[in-house]
Amino acid sequence: MSQSDSCDKDHAQSSLLIISSVWWPSSAKLAVALANYGCKVEGVCPPDHPFSFVDGITKIYPYRGLDSLQSLYDAICQSQPYLLIPCDDGVVWQLHELHRTRPELRPLIERSLGAPSGYELLSGRAELLQLAQELHIRVPRTTQVAKPADLEEYFSAPGRPAILKLDGTNGGKGVQVVHSLQEARRALTMMLRPATLLTAVGRWLVIHDALALWSRTNRRRPGLVLQQFIAGRPANTMMVCQDGKVLAMVTVEVLCAQGSTGAAMAVRLIENQEICTAAERIAERLQLSGFHGLDFVLESETGYAYLIEMNPRCTQLGHLPLPLQGDLAGIFCRAFTDANPQQQQKSFCENTIVFFPQAIMSNAKFPYLQTSYVDVPWGEPRLVRELMNRDWRDRSFFARLHNMIWPPVRAAVDFEAMAGQSDPITEMPTVGPKGH
Repeated sequence: MSQSDSCDKDHAQSSLLIISSVWWPSSAKLAVALANYGCKVEGVCPPDHPFSFVDGITKIYPYRGLDSLQSLYDAICQSQPYLLIPCDDGVVWQLHELHRTRPELRPLIERSLGAPSGYELLSGRAELLQLAQELHIRVPRTTQVAKPADLEEYFSAPGRPAILKLDGTNGGKGVQVVHSLQEARRALTMMLRPATLLTAVGRWLVIHDALALWSRTNRRRPGLVLQQFIAGRPANTMMVCQDGKVLAMVTVEVLCAQGSTGAAMAVRLIENQEICTAAERIAERLQLSGFHGLDFVLESETGYAYLIEMNPRCTQLGHLPLPLQGDLAGIFCRAFTDANPQQQQKSFCENTIVFFPQAIMSNAKFPYLQTSYVDVPWGEPRLVRELMNRDWRDRSFFARLHNMIWPPVRAAVDFEAMAGQSDPITEMPTVGPKGH
């Protein structure tokens, strides 16, 4: 039987292939939850990934940096899953490429991600926010930028900070707050500089980014947008969708994050009708399926929710066992698979959540630890030990050498402590010293 024929073979609906190109703990915790619900879970990842320490993952396929797209295709054909679960944006772009070039995979990819009519739109921040405006969703003023002259109109009025964002980045990378035309020009010059082969090789050696080389040579030149700065607190929602319908969602406001534009370390559960409506409209318009996330800013003065971007994959909210609703992983299993998800994780009663291990690695005296639910996967002791080892950004020889030459800044920003400050941009309280 040929490889393409094997991809068309009927599969048990409980067979899932979870795919991660970078070392993010949330992907492993989601895999744990899916396996606990009786799904057959296999993984695709680069070396030294936390997937290797999840007992419920039955097989792991290599995500090779030199031929990542081919290795992903090979893994899909060997695994023959019913659904694909991407854990970072780069994986989604590769699945879009496979949808374009491998017709035999199209039914599987569309079943996993949703209608292909929205794939192109998801790759650009400006296009998504334009669609959101058409759907009457509140968004910041956003303009596309190609050259320094494009910045002048926005900064013609003094005291108007903004955010420069580079397409094709995630986890807070490629995002910079700028306060003046001069600062914006400098940032623009750096962001428009093409990635070199040395940079791509460095990303593979330092952080084992499986897509570093592919992204440099195969993706179109990313767009750049200038977005109005909304003074307020970040908020995130993760939703499970099926054929354009939102089945369930989890929404939080961020208490503390890895930098002003980085991933959340502590959050508070909230209900927000404006966010809920926005999620439903986007899911219906794009006919989404699977896990998707949306990022918002809750404006300080009004409480209005401004949509700032979309994550077309699972985020770190999918495994949380919420009271009444349960976790999104269980809802996903009941909707998509033939697994029998009777087992329910024990829900927690706290309203705030601290993400493990980010908060503990940032500061042993992290202020929210004593009063929050800490999402430690206690049922997977090998994974817990692995996540508590040396920070993943320091593990390899090349990473340690890189950090000796260019010490990283890892100060956390406490948005809760910022509440009520007159100038939240310049007065961001930090949690823990830089470099930890």
